[in-house]
Amino acid sequence: MKRVLSIALLLSLLCAVGVAQQSPTPAVGGGRLFFPRNFIWGYGQFDVAPPHNEPDPNICAANAGQFGGKDAPCNAFGRYLLSGYVEVRPFARTQLRRLLFFGAPTVVFGKNIPQTLYTWSPAAIGWERGWGAGIEIGRGFELRVTQHFLFQRFGSRDRNLGPADLGPNGPWGRYNVIGVRKYFGHRDAQ
Repeated sequence: MKRVLSIALLLSLLCAVGVAQQSPTPAVGGGRLFFPRNFIWGYGQFDVAPPHNEPDPNICAANAGQFGGKDAPCNAFGRYLLSGYVEVRPFARTQLRRLLFFGAPTVVFGKNIPQTLYTWSPAAIGWERGWGAGIEIGRGFELRVTQHFLFQRFGSRDRNLGPADLGPNGPWGRYNVIGVRKYFGHRDAQ
């Protein structure tokens, strides 16, 4: 824990030094204030996990197969992930142009039980999501505040799934964090 706090303190100091050494960014003249061109960006991603490698959203215990075999009610181990990231920068001028908002959802699909049942079922299990806000602080650094919600189960899985059910917390539980992100390098357009 002390090591993590030391690293966080060091990153904060580096950010502060970077902001202090940076010359003020000139204000962009003219144009509109709200919703500039390309103010939204992001990506979508689809993943498929091979058998014996299922994503575990931490709904069911790893030994769920011992509670009913292939017919165990707790079969919420994924096969497919649909995820994305959306970032919105709604301001074009003034210091507000450094402000950003983001969201990052992941939806899990499947019906599997480790070492017991392996299917290619696209049954929806649920989703996890996080959102937050950030501000550019210079030299490739951003200060971010993130809220991560509990895993939200879908349909028939939004109830107790028997003795192997681990409860409502999901993979990471609910949390808030303050973080520093550093960007480096760039890709050339092809």
